[in-house]
Amino acid sequence: MHKHLPSLFLLSLLFLNSSAFAQKYKTADDTIRLNKEYLNVTTDLAELKAKLLTAENDLPSYQVKARNANDDASSAAAASQDQAAKATNGTVRSAKSAKKKANKAYNEAKDSKAAEKNLANQEEKIAKYRSAIVKKEERLSELDAMRQAIYSKLPVVQ
Repeated sequence: MHKHLPSLFLLSLLFLNSSAFAQKYKTADDTIRLNKEYLNVTTDLAELKAKLLTAENDLPSYQVKARNANDDASSAAAASQDQAAKATNGTVRSAKSAKKKANKAYNEAKDSKAAEKNLANQEEKIAKYRSAIVKKEERLSELDAMRQAIYSKLPVVQ
């Protein structure tokens, strides 16, 4: 009995999901609801495409900010390292200066990390928009197929 449980589970899932793939709109009376959903999906698709375009247009600025932040962090780290080397055998003043440069390097590194995170978030947002657009386009094609099926059932008036 235990050997058949996984296959029984799969079969039950298939039967439960088969109704989900059934055609939702079937008769001429359903065309009003179909057209309403079609309009909603089309509107959503247009909004998603506009958001995607905006996000893609903003992406280069995020890339530039991340690149500049990385460069600033690198130069601040190098300056801090040089000042620390001088402060090792230097005076209290050079030690204070080294500490200031180390703090600046730390802050620049945090800024760089934040810029990289913002860039990654923007790229993730673009990927989500693209995924949502694909799903909406698939739904539109399903609705077109349902509409075509309904129209093919209608009597031809001559």
